[in-house]
Amino acid sequence: MKSDIEIARETPLKRIKDVAEEIGIPREEVISYGRHMAKVPYDQINDDHIAKSNLILVTAITPTKTGVGKTTISIGLTLGLNRIGKKAIVALREPSLGPVFGLKGGAAGGGYSQVLPMENINLHFTGDFHAITTAHNTISALLDNYIYRVQGTQDELKQVLWKRVLDVNDRSLRYIVTGLGQGNGVPQESGFDITAASELMAILCLAENEKDLRRRIENILLGYKRSGEPFTVKDLGVAGAITVLMKDALNPNLVQTTENTAAFVHGGPFANIAHGCNSLLATKMAMSYGEYVVTEAGFGADLGAEKFFNIKCRKSGLQPKATVIVVTAQGLKMHGGTPEKLIKNPDMKGLKKGLDNLQRHLINLAAFGQTTVVAFNKFHNDSAEEIAVVRDFCERKGVRFALCEAFEKGGAGAVELANVVVDVVENSPSGRLLFTYEDDDPIDQKLEKVAMGIYGAHEVSFGEKAQKMLKQIEGTALEKLPVCIAKTQYSFSADPTAYGVAKGFSFKINDLVINQGAEFIVAIAGEMVRMPGLPADPQAKRIDLVNGQVEGLS
Repeated sequence: MKSDIEIARETPLKRIKDVAEEIGIPREEVISYGRHMAKVPYDQINDDHIAKSNLILVTAITPTKTGVGKTTISIGLTLGLNRIGKKAIVALREPSLGPVFGLKGGAAGGGYSQVLPMENINLHFTGDFHAITTAHNTISALLDNYIYRVQGTQDELKQVLWKRVLDVNDRSLRYIVTGLGQGNGVPQESGFDITAASELMAILCLAENEKDLRRRIENILLGYKRSGEPFTVKDLGVAGAITVLMKDALNPNLVQTTENTAAFVHGGPFANIAHGCNSLLATKMAMSYGEYVVTEAGFGADLGAEKFFNIKCRKSGLQPKATVIVVTAQGLKMHGGTPEKLIKNPDMKGLKKGLDNLQRHLINLAAFGQTTVVAFNKFHNDSAEEIAVVRDFCERKGVRFALCEAFEKGGAGAVELANVVVDVVENSPSGRLLFTYEDDDPIDQKLEKVAMGIYGAHEVSFGEKAQKMLKQIEGTALEKLPVCIAKTQYSFSADPTAYGVAKGFSFKINDLVINQGAEFIVAIAGEMVRMPGLPADPQAKRIDLVNGQVEGLS
């Protein structure tokens, strides 16, 4: 089979204004970024149409290091829905350059189920990540200038919470010291997170409009004064400047699929260190013009889906009509004890044991009130016997199942899945969305309900830093905020090697980060860090420009 980038190059693309016009967006409202990419002003969102649209969430079992093809299935399902006569649009996150040049090599789908132009989407795209990086680090520079100017006065900060960001994987920047040398500022400990973990990224993805964007930016908590009084971006007096840097990034990006259907790709928080969903504005834009809208949440359902429901849906009022959970034979075998280097080989015992991981995710999704469809993402080496085992398991559990071959066949390979999803939406849609915790629950109880109810932890403990932050939050309006747990994506627990279904484990929260502008509390669990490192063999070694064409993206 041809590589992803070969398929992408051979796909004839439509002019992006034609793609927009086909779904009902006026040509004159489209802000083109070349021939095949555009931004659509958020004022083109139609609330009346949103109420009539069917939102479908795509999530997954706990993934392998190379994933389970969730984006490929999300795009493929959209293609399949269009094939059976439904007006369907996909809404996805933007790729981060860190993983593109690190482990993944790209995040625009795969095979004949991609969003295009994939080279642009995977690289600089429309500049949203750069805008967020610049805006975040502008706050850092202005904050450092403030600290330098007020040192020794009553306005001096006793605690600084704001760090820096870059859209790279660079473990050496996790902990740094700034301001060294005479006249270079005030020496202090700091560090870098990846741009996907920036609070401004979360704000971009949750803001309703420009006014809400500015309000959230103003509320960003930067630190505390000597008096204990919180110090925000509003106090710094620069919310207007930061809003200016992000004004264009706020509008959703329109591209197209390998079958020339519309796709909105906007925002890019990771689900293991942030809330893992594309922008609310992109989802609403897609729902304004699509009868069916397919969106995904990052990594496994314990991370992305949990945060999609408990944060994005809680704040926006969105209610998915169905949830699709993606499984692969390789992923099931890994969770069933098959050595990772052998998961492409037949191992029926490992595959059957790995179904415990799927079962735990199904239980969790049912607790949210979701009607779930299991989508088997088929690879060329998967046997009919393996597929039958998973199908039989689903039938015994009363869960709908569909085979999806979108990677090799595009929309034609996702017709079975599309038909099942439509049948669920029309005849047995998800009921009222149920949340894991209530707004009025204390922060520690919210974290315990997620860790014990979703992950299966036996107990939750809090490190010294986390306990200190809990005391600062206690009795304030911050207690009303939802929680966002940063933990490994490879296990239900905080131990990345605990495959399958971890049981009887203690879940430790080491630190809490107050995202007052994004309006959630980030809890750092286990050894999780918010600046990834590069693998031993980074994908950057294979990315090159050959005869004017980009190679090495996938």
